[in-house]
Amino acid sequence: MFESLFEFLFKYRPLIFDQGAFALRASWFGLLAAGAAAAGAYLTFRTYLQVRGNSRPLDRAVLCGIRIAALAVVAFCLLRPVLVLSSVVPQENFLGVLIDDSRSMQIADTDETPRLDFVREQLGTPESALRSALADRFALRFFRFSSETDRVAAVDELEYAGSRTHVGQALERAHDELSGVPLSGLVVVSDGADNADGGLGEALLPLQASGVPVFTVGLGEEEYERDIQMNRVDMPRRVLKGASLAVDLVVTHRGYRGESVTVQVEDEGRIVATQEVVLPADGEPETVRMRFTAAEEGPRLYSFSVAPQPGEMVTRNNVRQGLMVVEDRRRKILYFEGEPRWEVKFLLRGVDDDENLQVTLLQRTAENKFFRVNVDGPDELPGGFPTQRADLFDYSGLVLGSIEANHFTPDQLRMIADFVNRRGGGLLMLGSHRSFAEGGYAGTPVADVLPVVLPAVPADSEEGFFAEVKVSATRAGESHAATQIADTEEASAARWDTLPPVTVVNPITEAKPGATVLLTAPDDLVILAFQRYGAGKSLALPIQDSWMWQMHADVPVEDETHETFWRRLLRWVVDGVPEQVAVELSSDRAEPEEVVTVTATVVDPRFEELNNSAVVAVVTRPDGSVIERQMEWTAERDGEYRTTFTAGGEGFYEVHVEASTGGELLGEDAAYLQVAAGDSEFYDSTMRGSLLRRMADDTGGRFYTSDTAAALAEDIQYVGGGVTVVEERDLWDMPFLLLLLAGLILGEWGYRRFRGLA
Repeated sequence: MFESLFEFLFKYRPLIFDQGAFALRASWFGLLAAGAAAAGAYLTFRTYLQVRGNSRPLDRAVLCGIRIAALAVVAFCLLRPVLVLSSVVPQENFLGVLIDDSRSMQIADTDETPRLDFVREQLGTPESALRSALADRFALRFFRFSSETDRVAAVDELEYAGSRTHVGQALERAHDELSGVPLSGLVVVSDGADNADGGLGEALLPLQASGVPVFTVGLGEEEYERDIQMNRVDMPRRVLKGASLAVDLVVTHRGYRGESVTVQVEDEGRIVATQEVVLPADGEPETVRMRFTAAEEGPRLYSFSVAPQPGEMVTRNNVRQGLMVVEDRRRKILYFEGEPRWEVKFLLRGVDDDENLQVTLLQRTAENKFFRVNVDGPDELPGGFPTQRADLFDYSGLVLGSIEANHFTPDQLRMIADFVNRRGGGLLMLGSHRSFAEGGYAGTPVADVLPVVLPAVPADSEEGFFAEVKVSATRAGESHAATQIADTEEASAARWDTLPPVTVVNPITEAKPGATVLLTAPDDLVILAFQRYGAGKSLALPIQDSWMWQMHADVPVEDETHETFWRRLLRWVVDGVPEQVAVELSSDRAEPEEVVTVTATVVDPRFEELNNSAVVAVVTRPDGSVIERQMEWTAERDGEYRTTFTAGGEGFYEVHVEASTGGELLGEDAAYLQVAAGDSEFYDSTMRGSLLRRMADDTGGRFYTSDTAAALAEDIQYVGGGVTVVEERDLWDMPFLLLLLAGLILGEWGYRRFRGLA
């Protein structure tokens, strides 16, 4: 609207004025006439200065000003003002036209018309309006781009099936291919949904240096009226079979404020959880916590979705998928107790039915005498607590009960700290009169690892500290997987409040910065806290009789709260603990024919990195065929090995890695990959005008929409580079000047009539 009005008044569009240089091209006659007009203005001024009559000084000033302004307009026209522009020579320059060939071009968001219709109507055939206008001025070269960029002879070759969009790669390819010809610019026809890993900055630098402008045509709506999107899913990559999961989903929307929608989780077609969610204000993210059990082992493809709603612009963005490996294996935990106590019996009983946890008990019965339970053989822990790192690091978790710090040697205390920091294991310290500060751990390496602050001096009364407390969950504890003792957050929080009291002999009231408190008691007592430390995590549970949650008279015999608590807590202690060989893929999802990077970390039994191992990756395709790759040390990090392979057809791929040294197997690990065409084009799929404007602004081009693209051909003629010629555009006959002159004349007459001077 503004541009049309501007062109009506000033004869040319704003871009012509932006690109042109102002100049005067008056002839001798024009100069004489302009001089005469100037002389007339001077005489007018002198005349009005001397006139008196019945006029006021203000009247004479106004009339004089109007008369001089009218003469100035006439003089300006007589000087023949022009705009001097550089214009490309028709058919002497090339123009690259890059067309988005990705799946998001299928979205029908403007008057229910697919974005690709603009391409078909305006560029599809030589007779199409925009293509014809461009072809009259330039030699056109067409490119299609999505995850790859290719030259095309005809626009109707486009399939709009690409699952990713790499705009930067497309600009680089087109610029390189057209670098040997006079190039006026590059035209990018796209919705701007760039989802490449890197940014556009590097791709724009060569264009800026060579003076090649980019003209962008944005297709689609910059904002949807009604749409729901599953933004993000935070889920672990590996869990033990039977794990109780709490997965956070982030849902955003526009146009559905206050409406209730159903969120569900599917395990390869089987619904495992559903939840009703009331949507907040437009654009405000809503975090939804979904709870379900990982019941089936192996690689599992979970789908998290919101049921489609009436009027949605895009429904393909209502679903997110995540690949999770459910491992049916036993994790070993060493539980070291310094004395017989009821906590030992009930803790072991609580996890006895969990086939994925093996809690090995080492209990001191007398000086240098130990009782062992759940050991793998007579050679395990024969002399008590391990003295070698390799022996301790064979466990994934470590629980320290009522055992004083003086029982350990200084090297064992450092070894316990390294178990968390270097090995990545989980450490849990229980409450007793021989643990925490009361056990002499303050100032030791173990105290550095713990998530709570130990007072330098234990409780100073003769009998020591003792309190009977009721436990409650913090806000973090209500939602944390380790402290979920009921089916929902609300039920879990209520159950904590109704459990019988337990006793505390370790007065811990302060957690370290960065630690998270999950359970508390009155007087600011910390009951359960954890923190990440190095490669692992540590927990503090300073109570000595959690078995009261099982044996108290108020607890029904069939109640399994105590068992549920210990199973989930110990499972979380060993969650994510690495083995000697750990493999990771660049992504758990890839496109067909995409290159996948395999990275493996290899350590010895002491978890020291190894750089001279023989590491082999065996990739098993969905059809059963295999690819074998030797992995090489990266030299970037100790113990890190890497290789790549190219994904083929769709399906699940298993990547199995083995590492050996001197012919002896160190360890093995497996990762899984889903190969399928992705749906990333349908997420954040509104037209990204900011990106397209930036591409144009940074290179000296212009941004257009489907409504303004008709001006593209003419604009490139004056903005583009290549072979150019200078031309001039007259300004003296602009409608604005005629209207201004007429307005001044009518204004003088009207003022005289108003003042009675006519």
